[in-house]
Amino acid sequence: MTTRGTDLLLTAIAPVIWGSTYIVTTAFLPDFQPLTVALLRALPAGLLLLLIVRQLPARAWWGRIAILGALNFAIFWAMLFISAYRLPGGVAATIGAVQPLIVVFLSAALLGGGVRRVSVIAALLGLAGVALLVLTPQAALDPIGIAAGLAGAVSMAFGTVLTRKWQPPVSLLTFTAWQLTAGGILLLPVALWAEPRIPSPANLLALGWLGLIGAALTCYLMFRGVTRIGPATVSLLGFLSPATAVLLGWVFLNQSLTPLQIAGAALVIGSIWIGQRQ
Repeated sequence: MTTRGTDLLLTAIAPVIWGSTYIVTTAFLPDFQPLTVALLRALPAGLLLLLIVRQLPARAWWGRIAILGALNFAIFWAMLFISAYRLPGGVAATIGAVQPLIVVFLSAALLGGGVRRVSVIAALLGLAGVALLVLTPQAALDPIGIAAGLAGAVSMAFGTVLTRKWQPPVSLLTFTAWQLTAGGILLLPVALWAEPRIPSPANLLALGWLGLIGAALTCYLMFRGVTRIGPATVSLLGFLSPATAVLLGWVFLNQSLTPLQIAGAALVIGSIWIGQRQ
């Protein structure tokens, strides 16, 4: 396998794991505040990684790390969980799937270069595939949930592109630790104001999965992919997240897969293939 193929596979692990977020949140954290879940996902993982790398950012990087921590974690995860709690997982995933299209234009504006037609086509195909996968006649539309989903997609798109633009002279693990910790610190006062609950053992297992696996590991893999294969291609891999969510529902919740959903999955895979071949 080529180096690029290895990079693609390793990066794809992150959105596949993220696809479990909706089922884990609704099944094991049903009564938590969205901001509390976002905090407990970001800050413990960030502090654990800081203990491993034992390196703090230089003063000149504090501002950029705060911005990236806010965009990639504090704002994005807060909006993600607000959307997940107020919308069916399929609808929330579809709204978040506009991110690759935003990344295409942001990359051109902030990183230089034009907007490639193939990138736009791949993003639109992926969005259509996600819609076929997860939107059903029973899908409920909540205005606050929709607004939160769109805000989260915009935040993560900016964070993805700026992660490529701003790369400090440290390891990716250290860079990930800084951002996670910064995002958690920014969430801390807001989450405390939102009256956090004391987690039960089942809650702790779910939070451990979301934090250690769904945050520390996956964010490292995602940032690694951004630096190696570019934000536009990496953002297309995000379509694997809702596809995984549907597959988990089929496996664990006995949800059926219709021909339209199978066609949607094919479109998602096709969009990723087209996008990475540019």
